Amino acid sequence: MCVSIASFNDDIKARTIVINGVSKTYAMTGWRIGYSASNEEIASIIGNVQSQATSNPNSIAQYAALAALQGTQQPVTIMVEEFKKRRDYICRRINGIEGLSCVKPAGAFYVMMNISQYAGQKVNGCDIMGSVDFAQMLLDKAYVAVVPGEPFGDDRFVRLSYATSIEQIEKGLARIEQCLK
Repeated sequence: MCVSIASFNDDIKARTIVINGVSKTYAMTGWRIGYSASNEEIASIIGNVQSQATSNPNSIAQYAALAALQGTQQPVTIMVEEFKKRRDYICRRINGIEGLSCVKPAGAFYVMMNISQYAGQKVNGCDIMGSVDFAQMLLDKAYVAVVPGEPFGDDRFVRLSYATSIEQIEKGLARIEQCLK
């Protein structure tokens, strides 16, 4: 369970800045709505910097974010449970495919799939030197898009999203498994 440091005492609360957004929690990616909670002095400074550094989001996005934050949180609970099911399924399937593995993530909706056993090998007619080659091979041969791990700092992994339907996840993993055989 996560506990906010601001809840410890008033002195810590006065020195705490919380930054968040609605993109992931409320499935509002692309709306670019963020918010902060802090004491008034810091909030004023943040507002001054923000007004010079970025433009403002449109009014529809602002009202939608307000409704999401103030409305019932039941849809969030349902969404979290659905993501857990997808996460557990994708991890179980990846770990069941020979040569692949992953660790169950604790947040977001991405899993980093370890592809290191394929490095230096020829797979499905493609030379695999790292995550970029592996990702390109999956795109070309299996029609599955993954993100190379190299930009994240580890070329032994590719990133898969489970922010899609379980049917799409099943189809994609079946294609990956078939491609690697």
